[in-house]
Amino acid sequence: GPPPPSLWPYPGSPSLSVPAAGAQQSATVANPVPGANPDLLPHFLVEPEDVYIVKNKPVLLVCKALPATQIFFKCNGEWVRQVDHVIERSTDDSSGLPAMEVRINVSRQQVEKVFGLEEYWCQCVAWSSSGTTKSQKAYIRIAYLRKNFEQEPLAKEVSLEQGIVLPCRPPEGIPPAEVEWLRNEDLVDPSLDPNVYITREHSLVVRQARLADTANYTCVAKNIVARRRSASAAVIVYVNGGWSTWTEWSVCSASCGRGWQKRSRSCTNPAPLNGGAFCEGQNVQKTACATLCPVDGSWSPWSKWSACGLDCTHWRSRECSDPAPRNGGEECRGTDLDTRNCTSDLCVHTASRPEDVALYVGLIAVAVCLLLLLLVLILVYCRKKEGLDSDVADSSILTSGFQPVSIKPSKADNPHLLTIQPDLSTTTTTCQGSLCPRQDGTSPKFQLANGHLLSPLSGGRHTLHHSSPTSEAEDFVSRLSTQNYFRSLPRGTSNMTYGTFNFLGGRLMIPNTGISLLIPPDAIPRGKIYEIYLTLHKPEDVRLPLAGCQTLLSPIVSCGPPGVLLTRPVILAMDHCGEPCPESWSLRLKKQSCEGSWEDVLHLGEEAPSHLYYCQLEAGACYVFTEQLGRFALVGEALSVAATKRLKLLLFAPVACTSLEYNIRVYCLHDTHDALKEVVQLEKQLGGQLIQEPRVLHFKDSYHNLRLSIHDVPSSLWKSKLLVSYQEIPFYHIWNGTQQYLHCAFTLERVSPSTSDLACKVWVWQVEGDGQSFNINFNITKDTRFAELLALESEGGVPALVGPSAFKIPFLIRQKIITSLDPPCSRGADWRTLAQKLHLDSHLSFFASKPSPTAMILNLWEARHFPNGNLSQLAAAVAGLGQPDAGLFTVSEAEC
Repeated sequence: GPPPPSLWPYPGSPSLSVPAAGAQQSATVANPVPGANPDLLPHFLVEPEDVYIVKNKPVLLVCKALPATQIFFKCNGEWVRQVDHVIERSTDDSSGLPAMEVRINVSRQQVEKVFGLEEYWCQCVAWSSSGTTKSQKAYIRIAYLRKNFEQEPLAKEVSLEQGIVLPCRPPEGIPPAEVEWLRNEDLVDPSLDPNVYITREHSLVVRQARLADTANYTCVAKNIVARRRSASAAVIVYVNGGWSTWTEWSVCSASCGRGWQKRSRSCTNPAPLNGGAFCEGQNVQKTACATLCPVDGSWSPWSKWSACGLDCTHWRSRECSDPAPRNGGEECRGTDLDTRNCTSDLCVHTASRPEDVALYVGLIAVAVCLLLLLLVLILVYCRKKEGLDSDVADSSILTSGFQPVSIKPSKADNPHLLTIQPDLSTTTTTCQGSLCPRQDGTSPKFQLANGHLLSPLSGGRHTLHHSSPTSEAEDFVSRLSTQNYFRSLPRGTSNMTYGTFNFLGGRLMIPNTGISLLIPPDAIPRGKIYEIYLTLHKPEDVRLPLAGCQTLLSPIVSCGPPGVLLTRPVILAMDHCGEPCPESWSLRLKKQSCEGSWEDVLHLGEEAPSHLYYCQLEAGACYVFTEQLGRFALVGEALSVAATKRLKLLLFAPVACTSLEYNIRVYCLHDTHDALKEVVQLEKQLGGQLIQEPRVLHFKDSYHNLRLSIHDVPSSLWKSKLLVSYQEIPFYHIWNGTQQYLHCAFTLERVSPSTSDLACKVWVWQVEGDGQSFNINFNITKDTRFAELLALESEGGVPALVGPSAFKIPFLIRQKIITSLDPPCSRGADWRTLAQKLHLDSHLSFFASKPSPTAMILNLWEARHFPNGNLSQLAAAVAGLGQPDAGLFTVSEAEC
């Protein structure tokens, strides 16, 4: 209520209305007396301000007004007692009006009485003869700062130039704590170091790690009450070693004969520091060398003496050829000609007879003829050999291409349909490692039946079995490993497939990984035969440098050999775990050069039509067009916090439990087929079984960790051995993508060996992000209802297919579609309309840059829809283009 009448300034003064509890009025409010001079209303020279109570020290509120006859404080709607006011009265020198200053103290006990109900506030009211004026409200709060940080920085090791993020969430406090960072007890000032900044969430971010950033980092939180320090986090910036260039080969160790020479390199470019990895490979290379030994010359035997000459002498000769001097050996000593007198009496000259001259001329002529005949025979043989080789290569290719077919028109109501059925009497040839000709059966034609336009030519499958003998696979890998580029290929064959291909094309697949390589027809030049491989690498085996906040989104895949000549792009298909959103991601295709360095060959969304690489990105897979084989990976960099990676969550437990302890293993892996395959194979070796249906979690680029916890474990049957409330996987272990899967284990202990029923909950969530909850309720001894969910399916039966069997669309029908739709059509019935019907119209500029746009569209369709593609939909799209020729897609037996 209002103050007692004895405190009012004059009789009849209006009472002061009391505001409702908790009212948030803060501005000065005047309440004049009717008819009074408003200029003489009190106005405040000093108003009470918001303050904090530190520990147990009371706070002082001051209020001063002019003109004022009375001033009283009101706190939380109640008048403060007069005895608690300290009043000072004065007169203003300039106006002569009365002024008044009032002070009160507010204690911690007064504020704590209303703590939790509402905020404690105080307001002063001043009177004059013209009315009353209320000051602004001042809020009094108890200041505090808790001891424990909500999140402390953790120690980590990072490579040179990699980004560093040290999270820190300060303790709760009023007023909120300010955060600063110490590096080896020295204050980190972002204004002095542009490589460092502090986020709004108080995380310390180092854009590119330097050696000088190796230090102990401490997060410090402070307000007016206290100053708290987190535990120090040791950050080590390591440098992986790099090889220097090779030295020149040394001089051969043997001066004569077989020896050795070597060259060396050192791990100093750069040298490993702070625990960085030492260089992989050898620092010394040796090779055999042979130095030719010098051979001294020696004379051959003397020839017979010549006939006696006109000068009554004859001669004989010898040559320095037994052996001839070589490799720096000494020449023969002595003369090579010996002359003597042929008679001691009378020198008689006998002229040569005419018949001897004729004999010599005839012998020379015969020798010349024989030499010319020999040269002619050699030329004829070489020409025949070249023609024979060409014929053999061509025949081996063509015999594997097609089977004879017999064609008849389909039903009259649909003249565009083609009927092609396989001849079940023909034999299917299965090859191992190379292309083999098909052996036809007794029937030379296909049986006629009604079929669809694009029924596949399944009767003539030419396949390469991946289950080739171990010696053959080892021989292929050993041949690859002799080249420097292939030293890092996996030495096993479980994640590798290969085959021999010609101009007919084919397909390579690594089963159950989503990885395949489509080699379209005519991608390999005619007359060439290539042995091509496809390999899946483990990320930990290939060091892929990631800059800043980049993350690996796909498996690392090699196809080769590099450097082979391709006349058409091949299509490499592989899974990825990024949520495709152009506004949230910057996606790049990386390729490793023969020297081992990685470079960006394609920035998705900025492709040029004439580029060597192109990519069709879909929800869970990407299809890369490339005319150069090599090692590829898809890398993404988040442009906003909306960028997410798909993580697949799997829960495994032992099939048989023979002890009291029971482990539940939670796997967090990339949502790709290859990562799933690796985990399933690992659990098969460990004897594990799936105990819940897999879930997908969207992991954001928010620097927040992934947490896992177990709840609602029945204490009467089970006991959890987890000593903390949750387990945590650091953000960067997941985000950089260099580990395909991570896992945590929850160990439970049965109270009794007879306990077999388990019911609990497992939570997996990202702090301030997405989460999943698993409700576990099953019998650990006999419940196997989820075991079939992860049964690995076969992809097409074999990992390598050669020729027409690798494609859904028959070869001759494909050629007719290309011939019909490649030329532009004014009515729109060309390849552009086909691309729109197949929802590929966003790639028109890329298709148009190729010699055959229709072939590119059909190749992409083959890569996306093998082996379960719906040919009926493709046939409907082609038939709906309105081509006038009803027999456009029919194939005669002669053409086959």
